[in-house]
Amino acid sequence: MPLIDTPPKPQGNWWALSPLMVFLCLYLVTSLLVNDFYKVPITVAFLVSSGYAIAITGGLSLEQRILRFSMGAGDKNILLMVWIFILAGAFAQSARQMGAIDATVNLTLHLLPDNLLLAGIFIAACFISLSIGTSVGTIVALTPVAVGLAEKTDVALPYMVAIVVGGSFFGDNLSFISDTTIAATQTLNCRMKDKFRANSLIVVPAAIIVLCIYIVQGLSVSVPAQVEPVEWLKVIPYLIVLGTAIAGVNVVLVLLLGIISTGLIGICTETLCFFDWFGAMGTGITGMGELIIITLLAGGMLEIIRYNGGIDFIISRMTRHVRSKRGAELSIAALVGIANLCTANNTIAIITIGPIAKDIARRFHLNRRKAASILDTFSCLVQGIIPYGAQMLIAAGLAGISPLLIIGNLYYPFCMGTCALLAIWVRYPKRYS
Repeated sequence: MPLIDTPPKPQGNWWALSPLMVFLCLYLVTSLLVNDFYKVPITVAFLVSSGYAIAITGGLSLEQRILRFSMGAGDKNILLMVWIFILAGAFAQSARQMGAIDATVNLTLHLLPDNLLLAGIFIAACFISLSIGTSVGTIVALTPVAVGLAEKTDVALPYMVAIVVGGSFFGDNLSFISDTTIAATQTLNCRMKDKFRANSLIVVPAAIIVLCIYIVQGLSVSVPAQVEPVEWLKVIPYLIVLGTAIAGVNVVLVLLLGIISTGLIGICTETLCFFDWFGAMGTGITGMGELIIITLLAGGMLEIIRYNGGIDFIISRMTRHVRSKRGAELSIAALVGIANLCTANNTIAIITIGPIAKDIARRFHLNRRKAASILDTFSCLVQGIIPYGAQMLIAAGLAGISPLLIIGNLYYPFCMGTCALLAIWVRYPKRYS
């Protein structure tokens, strides 16, 4: 039945947001209470909350509700993520089987002193994400290396992966070619270089604080006394992936080039035969199955929340009692954070809240550069800590661990959020406040 015959979109209320609460209680709260992050599979939590979302949607037949849910699951951004997950799985497994990951890990251990290993990984994540403007591409490139480093050192795997995830949001927030930066500056009508100046004054101190923490904690890191020699030919796939990513090549093409290079080099070095290469890709793709299911269920559930007016309701409630510049900036931060919580996509959250933020900035005479910085920073903060965001899911999938274990070891997103809140509260930077 076509959706054009459906009744008008319902008025939002707190009930519209209840599917998200069901998911968080079933997955996050239950896991914390029983102290076991694998007790409730995240797929089951999303299945239950998705079924609940469909059940509470009024004014539509069951067929129309399922169709609306399917539209969310089939959104172009969701399907692009699925493509990335499939290719990332194929690349990671084929690279591991032909020895590219071990070779890259050995190279890293040769280049970085023991006490700078953690700081070096964080700097690499910050630099790559700033260069390519995407946290997803950074995580895809560096997570397998982080996993390999954790296996060869005494650093816990969730902690090492969290360093990559945290650093990836540094560039996602600041880069000139990041889609969040473009969306924030376009909606607030300010120049990217002006937003960069204001934004960097807020978040660079957070990055420096976190870097110092990693330097101090890195003093206790120990690596094997005898590091295996570097097989330079096998490092080439990772050099190709990092080089093309930094050059701004689309992440899908980056991964395809990586997959092809692992196969060619594996066959040339006799590490892999043709069918072993295909088998490795198949294993990697299959290993991403749970991740793809989660992404589809989350996309459908969040579309139901949006259709039921959950996001519109939050916007109207949050802007009702704003009276000062500080309150106006806090409302922008809260709105984009909640929108990101409900969409699991920081760019979509910015686009959704951007016009409201522009109106708030005009009414309360906010500096547009700082307003754009707040919009971007808090969207990246929430995106970086939700267990069902694309970045967290792909990092957890590549590392084979629960997203909640990574969240518990994150430093940069929380430090970034704290600095951003302080900047609002103490009216910093003065020239933009």
